[in-house]
Amino acid sequence: MSRPVASREHATSVAAVRYPPRPIPRRGTAVQADHSHDARRLAPVGVFDSGVGGLTVLRALAGALPHEDFLYLGDTARLPYGTKSPASIRRYALQAAGLLKARGIKCLVVACNTASAVALESLAAGFAPVPVLGVLEPGAAAACRATRTGRIAVIATESTVRGGAYQRAIARLLPSAVVSARACPLFVALAEEGWTDGPIVEAVAHRYLDELFAGASADARPDTLVLGCTHFPVVAPTLHAVLGPEVSIVDSAATTAAALAGVLSERGLNRPAASGGGSLTLLATDGAARFARVGSTFLGRALDPARVEIVDIAGCDPGPGNEPGASH
Repeated sequence: MSRPVASREHATSVAAVRYPPRPIPRRGTAVQADHSHDARRLAPVGVFDSGVGGLTVLRALAGALPHEDFLYLGDTARLPYGTKSPASIRRYALQAAGLLKARGIKCLVVACNTASAVALESLAAGFAPVPVLGVLEPGAAAACRATRTGRIAVIATESTVRGGAYQRAIARLLPSAVVSARACPLFVALAEEGWTDGPIVEAVAHRYLDELFAGASADARPDTLVLGCTHFPVVAPTLHAVLGPEVSIVDSAATTAAALAGVLSERGLNRPAASGGGSLTLLATDGAARFARVGSTFLGRALDPARVEIVDIAGCDPGPGNEPGASH
């Protein structure tokens, strides 16, 4: 089985996972209101996904911002989001964000393309003034920079493709672009099982992509493929082999990391290098052992299931008053 190597857009590595001591402070209880700004700088960055796929984004974030603490939540009890209705996706995303906000995060990264496409506006409104970043816009920007011909293909979940969010984002940045999109739900299942290469993965890739690439005329063939789901980077080596070197494969991890660094700097929220940091807290809604086993493939490092905290997010929401530094 191949090591998880993401696209040429990001090939970041993560230092050995450092876990913070337990218990984990809840609702910002470890910070004082009269030092609220300093407390916000020392607070963790929250990252959530429907499962373990967002660990590919976390890998890039931690590589780019090694002094930051990260709090990652995988909603493994309700994955995949990509087959759910928009109303359900919004509800799940708000609940996940609510739990992370209650843990006192200073910024939220939605490391799920489906949730970014469907729920980002609701999250930004419910989370204000805490900044919220999605992965969809950075992915669209990366595709527009990579394409030479303006012909771009997007593979994603059913919900992301059906909603047309990538098509609209690319059109805003590159109005002349011709965008084709294909739902590839089996890649999610294969990635969750840790199947990243081999004849089965190659057969699925051909089934999904041949119509877009091999079956297209030379003047209509896309030159860029967007991995519109955070599960897909682990199968990128197989996709490279199937499509050949003339097709650029991009995902949003590296550009999301750059966007996060910019937001933290602009808002004065970046953690001082001398203050330590660099820890990772892992939360999941079900199956700690499976989360650690499969997540190790996505993060590129062994994970200890004993350090994966199982949480219940039902009923959580990002209500007011849970900002880092707020008194309770």
